Amino acid sequence: MAGADPIKLKASNKQAGRKPGGTAAIFVFLLIIGIFMLLPIYLTVIMSIKPVEELFIFPPKLYAMRPTLSNFSDMFDALKSSRVPFSRYVFNSVAVTVSVTFMQCIFASMAAFVLAKCRFPGGKIINSIIVVSLLYQSNVIYIMQYMLMSKMGIIDTPLALILPSAASPLGLFLMRQSISQVPDAMIEAAKVDGAGLFRICWQIVMPNQKPALMTLIIFAFQASWNMQSGTLVFQEQYKTLPTVAAQTAASGLARAGVAMSAAVFMLVPPIIVFMLAQRHVIETMAHSGIKD
Repeated sequence: MAGADPIKLKASNKQAGRKPGGTAAIFVFLLIIGIFMLLPIYLTVIMSIKPVEELFIFPPKLYAMRPTLSNFSDMFDALKSSRVPFSRYVFNSVAVTVSVTFMQCIFASMAAFVLAKCRFPGGKIINSIIVVSLLYQSNVIYIMQYMLMSKMGIIDTPLALILPSAASPLGLFLMRQSISQVPDAMIEAAKVDGAGLFRICWQIVMPNQKPALMTLIIFAFQASWNMQSGTLVFQEQYKTLPTVAAQTAASGLARAGVAMSAAVFMLVPPIIVFMLAQRHVIETMAHSGIKD
């Protein structure tokens, strides 16, 4: 390659479709999309460091003229003044988030494996029901769900937040679509070696489903971390951090800066989880492909 003709190399690159103009256009297009995606996060951060008087300037400015961190200190002071310590709210949110995320991954993985790789009467009907359930929001079954939880006696307890979110139609659909790509020959070979369904699911199939699992973790963590407990939990010691932050921010216009600082505070954990999980998703998709 050291003595290759540069003109021929340039011609071969053009024939392969590697045009500098097209690459630059794609880069500019993706850069614009990335700016639009980052703009809400940028505005949230800027609004959180603005003094209260700057929040109501019209037209609004995209920067803070006198940046301050008083909004964050006011938020922590307002939360500390409550009867329950601030650490208790953080513990409640972390406990609910970890429990919901873990249970969704376990239940969605096992149910998806059965629906994707086991043949039984009514399997296609159940798959169709799962697809149809994606069209409906949780508000459709909220009244029936509330009545059921009331009869179970879990209203005003953390279980009222955890149990209804333990199963996710979206997570089940995502895992089923991913597990469906696993070759049947791999499962049949495991059966010949004497492996049971439980062992096949967790020791053979699931190690190759890291991209889907990481995606499910992102979705489950984001939804459970931002879950508000206002209509299900009324005792102060069981409330989650988003609920208390929303109550604090709803005190009036004087707390608008506190609301923005609370939004920034609630943004940090999902962003960290997304960045960590995204790295694993990209690596796994690049190095762990399955071929029949």
